[in-house]
Amino acid sequence: MICVFLTIFANIFQTGWTGANERTFIAVKPDGVQRKLVGEIIGRFERKGFSLVALKLLQASEEQLREHYWDLRNKPFYNSLVKYMSSGPIIAMVWQGLDVVKTARKMLGETNPADSMPGTIRGDYCVEVGRNVIHGSDSVESAQREISLWFRQHELVCWEDNSNHWIYE
Repeated sequence: MICVFLTIFANIFQTGWTGANERTFIAVKPDGVQRKLVGEIIGRFERKGFSLVALKLLQASEEQLREHYWDLRNKPFYNSLVKYMSSGPIIAMVWQGLDVVKTARKMLGETNPADSMPGTIRGDYCVEVGRNVIHGSDSVESAQREISLWFRQHELVCWEDNSNHWIYE
């Protein structure tokens, strides 16, 4: 019941999720799906203590990807990125937890895998920037935009994780 109230409140006042209720959008790109890294990636987020709120396997359309990557439209790699991302299935996810946007970005590593530290997803599994396995929202605002682009409100499952009292003070 509290979760429903918070969702309605966030939607009415456009405040989004904050604190332990902050949400981010994560997508395993076609190379990550083809290389069967989905379970490993989900496991890393679960072991960190974040809660999975939504997940789906889909073949993204070029139109949806052009909207998703709109802020990169003037970059020379934009068209090839859209084409690549629509070349195979992706796993779209929403994760929830304290500072999940910032923490997830650290877990992903740098966009260029050569700059990523071992222990990060890209540092452990990627070689080239054009096949860097995973996308993660870069701010709370972009997370809200990306979540609404990929998921309808009724697809976001609000549930209480019983391990929260072992994760949060």
